[in-house]
Amino acid sequence: MKYNKILVNGAEIIRECTYSSVYHELTGKYALHVVLTGEVNFSIEKRNITLVPGSFIFINPDTTYTKGIASENEANMLTVLFEPDFIQEFECSNLFKEYLSSEYSVSFDHRETPLLEFICPLLGDMKFNVMQLIKHMETENADPLVLGEYLNHALLDYYELYDIEVIKRKAALPFLNGNTKTEILRRLSVARDYMISNYKERIQLDKIAQTSCLSVNHLLRTFKQAYQLSPHQFLTKVRLHQAKHLLKNTDYPVSEIVDIVGFECPSSFIRLFRNSFNVTPGQYR
Repeated sequence: MKYNKILVNGAEIIRECTYSSVYHELTGKYALHVVLTGEVNFSIEKRNITLVPGSFIFINPDTTYTKGIASENEANMLTVLFEPDFIQEFECSNLFKEYLSSEYSVSFDHRETPLLEFICPLLGDMKFNVMQLIKHMETENADPLVLGEYLNHALLDYYELYDIEVIKRKAALPFLNGNTKTEILRRLSVARDYMISNYKERIQLDKIAQTSCLSVNHLLRTFKQAYQLSPHQFLTKVRLHQAKHLLKNTDYPVSEIVDIVGFECPSSFIRLFRNSFNVTPGQYR
């Protein structure tokens, strides 16, 4: 097990590589959990989710949760813990419109409290800043100013993503009552996280609906309104991205990857992969 912790601007940046560990009853701080390889299980109040490679979650300080790692492949993860006062000051300084630079377009002048907790893909600028943060924290005599700069940008990237994934998706729901929009999006996020966490399994639509406390028809209609994809299309997208990860980072044959990520037919997998990424799985590898 490898473990490294650095304090930067009042935040704890923790790098951990392990096959097995468990942390019970975590609470009291905002927590950014990023998984690079392996899988990490979370029990967050009444639901269980799994962070797959290339994903992260941002958890509120008043949420109590357990984090467990029991992975066949080594779990490589980054955790950043923030004091609530730090996040409050960060939001006031960076997110309210009167302070907002033209580089960011986050409309957070009246954001909900607490933040919606959901699994996010690690992509784009946020991925770049997180990877740079990891790179610099592993250097000898890491410069706190450099680490703080990448951490600041990663937080801004998260809030920009939150604006897209929560605020704008909630606005797309055709309900007049704001509380109804918030509750429906929360339930859709539960459905979304359930599919991400169980993408390897044969997931039934009625199970997704049951998990999110929505009827099947309500789930199908509102999921498409919020995400512009049906649940089946979203699940297929998750499976294809995990297939990309396995093609790039393992030596598993394509036929085995097809089975691992939950596809039943190799030919349909190859067709979907090519249609999504403009290359075949073999060419991508």
